[in-house]
Amino acid sequence: MQNVKGTFDYWGSEQALRGKVRRELEEMFELYDFDAMETPILNEQELLASKYAGGDEILKEMYRLTDQGKRNLGLRYDLTIPFAKVVAMYPGLELPFKRYEMGKVFRDGPVKRGRLREFTQCDADVVGVGGPAAEAELMQLAVDVFRRLDIGIVIRWNNRRFLGELLAQAGVPDEQMLSVMLSLDKVAKIGIEGVMTELMNQDISREACEAINAMISRDSVSGAALMEEYSLQGSQGAREVAALQLLLEQTGLDGICQFDPFLSRGLSFYTGTVYEIFDATGQYTSSMGGGGRYDAIIGQLVGREDITYCAAGLSFGIEPIMEMLLERDRAVADRTVLLIPIGDTEPYVLKTAAQLRSSGIRVRIDWSRRKLKKSLASAAARGMRFVLLLGEDEAVKGSIRLKDMKESTELEVSIDELSGMLKR
Repeated sequence: MQNVKGTFDYWGSEQALRGKVRRELEEMFELYDFDAMETPILNEQELLASKYAGGDEILKEMYRLTDQGKRNLGLRYDLTIPFAKVVAMYPGLELPFKRYEMGKVFRDGPVKRGRLREFTQCDADVVGVGGPAAEAELMQLAVDVFRRLDIGIVIRWNNRRFLGELLAQAGVPDEQMLSVMLSLDKVAKIGIEGVMTELMNQDISREACEAINAMISRDSVSGAALMEEYSLQGSQGAREVAALQLLLEQTGLDGICQFDPFLSRGLSFYTGTVYEIFDATGQYTSSMGGGGRYDAIIGQLVGREDITYCAAGLSFGIEPIMEMLLERDRAVADRTVLLIPIGDTEPYVLKTAAQLRSSGIRVRIDWSRRKLKKSLASAAARGMRFVLLLGEDEAVKGSIRLKDMKESTELEVSIDELSGMLKR
């Protein structure tokens, strides 16, 4: 018996840490005025496979199934398409509309470090705010989230429209633009040589390949330099890049947010700014989150391609964040208080536990009746700081013994005193 490849069970201290990360994210979403939403895991295949949805790359990884009514269904592969569906279904929503959602998504893709088949995404999206303010606020949200988690990050960002303008200058035709962008997005994974091999296999012209190779082979390049070199200063994509860059500088985010002219992200629905979050040290190479602007998708889903819904989003991945926290030994100590009965004290133990819980203190009662030394060793191994010892003498006096495992101290206190001490 074993789990399906790419899926895992979580419990104990690891699950407690996952819960802590989710709470930090939820609190930050609320501070930024995003409202909670929950959408179905199960969706119509027609929605998920729409030409306006994730694109060919992601559809290869979609889990497909059929119900008893012979309807074609699929498991959601992200939270953006279900959100776009909600906005499309309820045109009366007051704009701007901001929502966050945390939930499982599924992709039948290759399994590797930081990439699973069942994983949790935590998304924040806003509809009704044009750039660059929406993108800048979402980047600001990402910075605040990782500051709380004590993880140094760099946010790489680009603009797909600007990238398209660059590729047009290189001689890439419109019908091949998206496939070239998706190949360029892999440069960090497969290298320049690997990207060029992919482009040649796509029948991109030799001249275009040479021009692209010259672009991506530079050590570093700024947006302003590319605009000048390719005479793009007045183009729409260039204006969007310049506007967001200025806003990032004015808000002090430019030190963390770095422009990358060849970033495009894997999903096909992005129309403007895109961004991806990485570990600032470079030791952890998988993306920890990302997002972008997708102004066209909602109107397209309702068959109104003439209508533009300004929309932008940001997604955090719990799994890569957890990998970083666990690798760096940042797992927080278990804040549960362990209550150990000694002797015939069950009624008093239960009353004491109830009183502590009513004060908001999480209590675990050790009913194992094993030797005290083993119970204390188990508490220490779990990272528990406080252990409560309640014997018959304490029950008579209405007191309890408090052991501080971190400070190696023990004192006898009343229950009322104990509640105040543990809260502090």
